[in-house]
Amino acid sequence: MAESAFSLVIYNLVPLLAQEAKLLKGIHEEVKSIIREMDMIQSFLKDADKRAEKDHMDNVAKTWVKQVREEAYHIEDVIDEYILHFAKQAHGQRQCFYFLHKVFHIIINLKARHVIASEIQGINRILENIKKSGERYGSNVIEQRRSNSDSISDTWHDPRIASLLIEEAEVVGIESHREKLINWLVEGPSNRMVISTVGIGGLGKTTLVKKVYENDKVIAHFNCRAWITVSQSYKMKELLRNMIKQLYKAKEQSIPVEIDTMEQTTLMEQIRLYLHEHRYVVVFDDVWKKEFWDYIELALPKNEKGSRILITSRNEDVAPSNYLYKLPILPLENAWELFCKKVFQHEGGLCPPELVKLSRAVVERCEGLPLAIVAIGGLLSTKDKVIDEWLKFHNSLSSELKSNPNLQDISKILSLSYHDLSYNLKACLLYFGMFPEDYYINCARLIRLWIAEGFVKEMQGITLEEVAQGYLNQLIHRSLVQVDVVDSIGRTRSCRIHDMMLEVILSRSEELGFHLVSMQNYPNFNRIARRLSIQNNVKTPLQSATSSQTRSILILGLDEVPNSFLMTCFANYKLMKVMDFEGAPIDCIPKEVGSLFHLRYLSLKDTKVQILPKSIGKLYNLETLNLKNSLVYELPAEISGLRKLRYLAAYNFNRDNKYNINSCRGIKIPNGIGHLESLQKLFKIEATSATLITELGSLAQLRKLCISKLKKENGLDLCTVIQKMSHLRSLQIKATSEEEVLSLQSMPSPPPLLQSLGLHGRLEKWPEWIPKLKSIASISLKRSKLMEDPLKVLQSLPNLMSLRLHDGYRGDQLHIKGGDFQKLKNLELRNLGGLNRLIIDEGAMPLLEKLQIGECPQLKEVPSGIHHLKSLKFLEFNDMPIEFVLSLQPNEGPDFGKVKHIPFVTFWYRTHGIYFKSYKLGDLELLKHLRS
Repeated sequence: MAESAFSLVIYNLVPLLAQEAKLLKGIHEEVKSIIREMDMIQSFLKDADKRAEKDHMDNVAKTWVKQVREEAYHIEDVIDEYILHFAKQAHGQRQCFYFLHKVFHIIINLKARHVIASEIQGINRILENIKKSGERYGSNVIEQRRSNSDSISDTWHDPRIASLLIEEAEVVGIESHREKLINWLVEGPSNRMVISTVGIGGLGKTTLVKKVYENDKVIAHFNCRAWITVSQSYKMKELLRNMIKQLYKAKEQSIPVEIDTMEQTTLMEQIRLYLHEHRYVVVFDDVWKKEFWDYIELALPKNEKGSRILITSRNEDVAPSNYLYKLPILPLENAWELFCKKVFQHEGGLCPPELVKLSRAVVERCEGLPLAIVAIGGLLSTKDKVIDEWLKFHNSLSSELKSNPNLQDISKILSLSYHDLSYNLKACLLYFGMFPEDYYINCARLIRLWIAEGFVKEMQGITLEEVAQGYLNQLIHRSLVQVDVVDSIGRTRSCRIHDMMLEVILSRSEELGFHLVSMQNYPNFNRIARRLSIQNNVKTPLQSATSSQTRSILILGLDEVPNSFLMTCFANYKLMKVMDFEGAPIDCIPKEVGSLFHLRYLSLKDTKVQILPKSIGKLYNLETLNLKNSLVYELPAEISGLRKLRYLAAYNFNRDNKYNINSCRGIKIPNGIGHLESLQKLFKIEATSATLITELGSLAQLRKLCISKLKKENGLDLCTVIQKMSHLRSLQIKATSEEEVLSLQSMPSPPPLLQSLGLHGRLEKWPEWIPKLKSIASISLKRSKLMEDPLKVLQSLPNLMSLRLHDGYRGDQLHIKGGDFQKLKNLELRNLGGLNRLIIDEGAMPLLEKLQIGECPQLKEVPSGIHHLKSLKFLEFNDMPIEFVLSLQPNEGPDFGKVKHIPFVTFWYRTHGIYFKSYKLGDLELLKHLRS
């Protein structure tokens, strides 16, 4: 990560100096020299970082890398200090919001110039010394690497090898996965198919696929077969020879002697020729790179004989697969069974009653990861089966994972995925360590934090947010990050990290000085933290938690944040870039916030802050301002000075009725919003005037817009403005009241990339531009009160995946015809007071997975044709009439047969206020509720 620190400095800050250094008389050559020295050092670091992370480095080399990292931070501090100095000068002379590009164009007094020159010369001397020591260190690279490679095999044995030899009786919880893979192999079409089994390291992919490969049914089905272990480092020529030998051996044929002398291309031709007439199965275990597949595929003929290729990988992108099987973690009961088998062998696999609670807690920490269960279980099997011993182990498990050699396999296996990442992805992954264990992280929040930290590299033609989303997708596809919530159109909304991977991340972060996590049981404030995460009511006074070098602060789970701490942060730490106070118990922001010139990210979400000080307008580098569900209802006029602002979110709820969407209100924004031309997301603002709506036309970069309290007479102006937003992806418009009409007819050219549309208010006429939305994936209509069937218009939208109608239709019948809604996955029909019949023809909605129907008192029977919906997984009914619900119950309901193919049928009933209780189909409690 030293290379990461250096790369970020070079990428973000040194070019600014290089561009403007000519204006700093006397130090132009010094700046050029710094850049030369940093480039030289970076070449050493690329190799040094790799070996440092793999523990292939002696203490002297590690110290050198640490010095480089600290000097990179020093350079960043110096540059930021003087940018801040010049900023103050610029504002003393004139208010200049764009001064960053002009910062060196002002007259610099001689004293300031002397100080800058002195600092830069000092940095230069330090870099020269670091480079010289790096050159001395670098001369031993080859010899050190050789000695390390010789010793590694003696110090660590890859547990994946044992996976190939594990006995059937030792395997737990793979039966259903094995049968599914076997069916994919031996059944199906005659064309060659590729099947990928993916998942986090240590999940048991090799064990599972080996049992499939050795299955009698599989062996009998294929003419020849081969098992090839690939891993991160492989020699293609040796791999190809191994494959040929296994294929010949499987047919009990003599292996041609010339195989050992063939060149790579000839070996590939030999394999291709041999397999052309055979139904073959080849397993490539532990594939890391797509480049491997792109090459090896050339040797595997598509011979239309039912051949199969089975791949195991941590990365689902390594091969274009016909079938992708994401191996899940072990369910808790299977994990418990595996743990007991490993720990209590002499007790017949039965856990003593006095150890059940502690054992369960240890198993839960493993989160269904077989590697962790087996390693920890193996260690516990050697300990005395007494409560004191096990309690001590449970309380020190995090430390044991770091230091106990018997548990090193867990860290080693999981760390392989970390080592395989590029430096910017490593930084993004380490950032997950800023959040607590079992914390579900909002993806949009994470992406904005990465951008503010400088981890995201610009790419021509796409936004930083899109680049960062690509980073997150890579981490997900590599099985390093777990998806938690996916929205109705398939976008990942929240994610988390596996507990065992979090331990690896925290260990790496501590070694690399990436960040400091402070919590009640670990109030470690005895060292400087570049990034600081304060968690779980630390006992150490918060005033001691930060230093002038702290650039980022996240506060999570604290019951109290002293005002003195806030004042310290805002008044003294002027180089701060990230302040995330989401959910923190704070009620004000001091005016000193305006001194944080470098601040890029400020979140006051879910706080009790009511007023933003006018000094907020001095945050010229601010990119994210999150005021969601705070008490801020109006922004100061000075907000118009934030020309770099990319994300502005502000709305709040009635605190007594938080979950009632009707109580959600937007925020008042002053005139001048049109100056914020960098804005990409703006919600939820109130349409307070025609002038405000007109100004929105200047926000050409908007991707998301949510506007409330729109009056009928302003509809035409809003349509005119929206047509200018060619990048718009998400649009929500809410009328000023339930009876206010949304007049949105005049939009000949709607935004071509619009994916999500929400209209909340009466529609006297159906907007004629909606059928033109060829990219639209989600539509929500609330209180539209249409008399014409909206499905007739919407059914032709080619990419619609989610449709919600809440009091959107006043008619008595909806008819979904065969062939309609070919991509729809989610349909929600609520508060349709006149609806008495829903008809679904065969061939309609073939991909529908979730159907919700609620508050439709006239609907007396289950939707006609619901049995045609073969993909339906979730059927939910909310506050439906008693006779309707009784007709669906097993044994006594005449309509039960129509829904029995649906895996999850749920009934929701309001208990009181905003609270609901759910019941499953056939639940006795449901029948009691209905009859009470």
